[in-house]
Amino acid sequence: MGEQPIFSARAHVFQIDPATKRNWLPASKHAVTVSFFYDATRNVYRIISVGGTKAIINSTITPNMTFTKTSQKFGQWADSRANTVYGLGFSTEQQLQQFAEQFKEVKEAARLAREKSQERYELANPALNIAAPQELSEDRHSPPLLTVNGPGEEKLFRSKSAEVELTVEKERVKKMLSEGSVCEINLEAELFTLQDSNAKLVAALQEANGSVEQWKQQLAEYQEETDRLREQVAELEAQLGHPAAAAHTDKEELSRSLEELEALLSAKDQEIHSLQSKKTDVGELEREREEAIQRLQDLERRNTELECQIDSTEKTLASSREEQEKAEVEVRHFLEALDVKICDLNDLRQSLANLVDK
Repeated sequence: MGEQPIFSARAHVFQIDPATKRNWLPASKHAVTVSFFYDATRNVYRIISVGGTKAIINSTITPNMTFTKTSQKFGQWADSRANTVYGLGFSTEQQLQQFAEQFKEVKEAARLAREKSQERYELANPALNIAAPQELSEDRHSPPLLTVNGPGEEKLFRSKSAEVELTVEKERVKKMLSEGSVCEINLEAELFTLQDSNAKLVAALQEANGSVEQWKQQLAEYQEETDRLREQVAELEAQLGHPAAAAHTDKEELSRSLEELEALLSAKDQEIHSLQSKKTDVGELEREREEAIQRLQDLERRNTELECQIDSTEKTLASSREEQEKAEVEVRHFLEALDVKICDLNDLRQSLANLVDK
């Protein structure tokens, strides 16, 4: 009978960096299926995850393992046999809680399975409960025999050599179990230290992620504001046609300022991508975050200055338009007066012509 799946969930898989023992290394590019399996043949429980054609998790659960939730959506456990620490990042807190509860249940089932295996081992090796040796006559050539009472109260006889071998085997098993316990205690102590460091790192990374999203939103708002300002300038140019020289100079300066703002926004977007690729260095992220905040403040100040320049340009253009309208009114009045004078001259010319004819 093969392995049977018990529980499955999707998560991003990480492994602790074997060199530093502090940083997480992604084992999958995207979320993969992580499943609990029960091997009825070996009577063991395992956590298995496959990415493509490669098994990225193959961890046999033991009663000494502990699954620790280090954040709202991240958990980890240490596997002493694989000599690594696995980390899982879930999309929701509920998925993490379900996985943790399943891990606890499977760990308890593994403990019960180990106890049953030990009981079966003791029943299958009754020579571990050895009774006192019988007194045999000295003229026998075979080694002295020992009686052992089995489950069915049948008398079994084994030689002293078999007893010695079983005793040695039993001591060897006890020694292995003792050494394994000491090793697991050391690993648990190291794991607690790693968990504390990892919790701080995860908190810092989450804060950095939140800051990056906030910066991206602010940059999008600045981009929209820049587009709006450019549209206003284009509308003003279309309405006024050929503005005054001073207004034209101001608009050129405003256009240059807008281009500089767009260049700064593009550089900021590149910095965000760089931040996302360097998230593992919390100190550098903090420094770059402060620089980005300063640049955002500079952008806000520049945006305010641009708005003031646009207001000034609009006022200048409005003043120029008013002066142009006044000039047009004066020209129209002058033309009207000129038309009147021309009419008078025509009348005078007609009068002179009449006099000449008389």
